[in-house]
Amino acid sequence: MGIVEGLTEFLPVSSTGHLILVENLINFQADKNHFFEVFIQLGAILAVVCLYLHRFVGFLNLKKQPEPSFYGLNGIIKISIACLPVFILGALFQNRIKELLFAPVTVAAALLVGAVLMIIAEKFQLAQSRRQTKAFAKVDKLEALTNQQALLIGIFQCLALWPGMSRSASTIIGAMFCGVSRAVAAEFSFLIAVPVMCAAVGYDCLKSWDNLEISLLPIFILGFVVSFISALVAIKLMLAILNKWTLLPFAYYRIILGIIVLGILYV
Repeated sequence: MGIVEGLTEFLPVSSTGHLILVENLINFQADKNHFFEVFIQLGAILAVVCLYLHRFVGFLNLKKQPEPSFYGLNGIIKISIACLPVFILGALFQNRIKELLFAPVTVAAALLVGAVLMIIAEKFQLAQSRRQTKAFAKVDKLEALTNQQALLIGIFQCLALWPGMSRSASTIIGAMFCGVSRAVAAEFSFLIAVPVMCAAVGYDCLKSWDNLEISLLPIFILGFVVSFISALVAIKLMLAILNKWTLLPFAYYRIILGIIVLGILYV
């Protein structure tokens, strides 16, 4: 479970969706072990903080920075704007979402929908690049990201509340529709993952803290470490892929996995 969480958290394939599929495949008792699933996400969060430590340290400098900038207060504002929509919708509908959407069939549907959106985003950005319009001039560095673009990316991030859509995929798709390059979109996605995941994990930890048993601590630590190492590998892999290729390999993977899951469920 630690490997699945770490490898899929930052790839545009949905960690929650994969965890739901794997726990059904190996008969992992999700209700009983929910706190374990929450806890190992901390390993993935730590991986982002370690890889982008210079960014997080830069946020501590609250002196006004010249525009364009992504350090200090400017960076905090852009990340906060991007996180606000999912905080609001998550707080309002979290329980309802878990009741209705946490199942293999809904995950498979989300995998397919997300794949289609990724293909559309690729075709859209390619078309805009050919036209070379000022409105969609490609953003090739985080410092050039505007507050308006951060908000639109944050709105797209709300799609990730549907398990199987993927928070990473949703934010990257939204960024590409705003004219942001894939690599910058991925980096911004990694950064805004930290407050979003911390809020979600913190909330679940408070609800599930009583389920933690001291005897299980070694297993929790093992899952945390494995998740951390896997996430480091996944982030490096993601950036390497997006610097050379498109999102299409991930889209095709999602389509194949979605069809396989639906086939297993209904054939």
